[in-house]
Amino acid sequence: MKTLHEYIKEAEKKKVAIGHFNISNLEALHAIYNAAKKLNVPVIIGLSEGEESFVDREEAVALIHAIRERDNYPIFLNADHHHSFETVKKCIDSGFDTVIFDGTELSFEENIKISKECVDYAHKINKETGRDILVEGELGFIGSGSIIRDEIPEGAGVKTTPENAEKFVKMTGIDLFAPSVGSIHGLIRHGKPHTDPELIAQIKKVTGIPLVLHGGSGLTDEDFTNAIKAGISMIHINTEIRVAYVEALKKSLIDNPEEVVPYKILQPAVEAIEKIVEARLKLFNNLE
Repeated sequence: MKTLHEYIKEAEKKKVAIGHFNISNLEALHAIYNAAKKLNVPVIIGLSEGEESFVDREEAVALIHAIRERDNYPIFLNADHHHSFETVKKCIDSGFDTVIFDGTELSFEENIKISKECVDYAHKINKETGRDILVEGELGFIGSGSIIRDEIPEGAGVKTTPENAEKFVKMTGIDLFAPSVGSIHGLIRHGKPHTDPELIAQIKKVTGIPLVLHGGSGLTDEDFTNAIKAGISMIHINTEIRVAYVEALKKSLIDNPEEVVPYKILQPAVEAIEKIVEARLKLFNNLE
């Protein structure tokens, strides 16, 4: 099986994007995997620091590795939005395939410093073990958390400049780069954020490494396709599937007030996530 790095490079050449979906439980994992397997496309499972503490770091690694080895399927695990070298290191040591150091709330210099520390450690482990761990850095305002906001936050207008992107990538040696290009974490009730394909293309040109789009929930299909054409090779979706899960679960409980079998109550929630993931993966991979 190809490595995640090879699948990302393949996505770059084909002008498609690999879907990245976060989980908090087994239901979401099964739904995401079912959708990816149905379409026969690679998929990345993400765990933020909060999700990781709930699911358990080592158990998540064991689950993903078991599926990958059992089915010989390209499913990978990412440490999404980790905020310190220590937490990134723990995920690398536990067996994650890729990690993100999110230093967006730090100064430019401090973000570079810790991102490089993460890169140096991951690449050291790669040399010692033959693994191919990827490190992603993030620069600019994308917001944080699965928040449902009334309006687009003011900071959304502050995008990553090509000049800062080029400097950041050169000074850190990161493998993947997540710039701020108009998308926002969470969902917006009034108004929609939009990606800036011209900026994406400029950043892609000066950095020369795979680009990642965060805050995919709530974007239009056109935003996604334009971003992919401009140079995005991986797209994160989380809030959208969380909302679908909760709404389906609420309905299931209301419709079946006497049901006490968990897997029967939870099945509609699994199906709701699977439906969204399948639609997104079809769009990202240019499938009918």
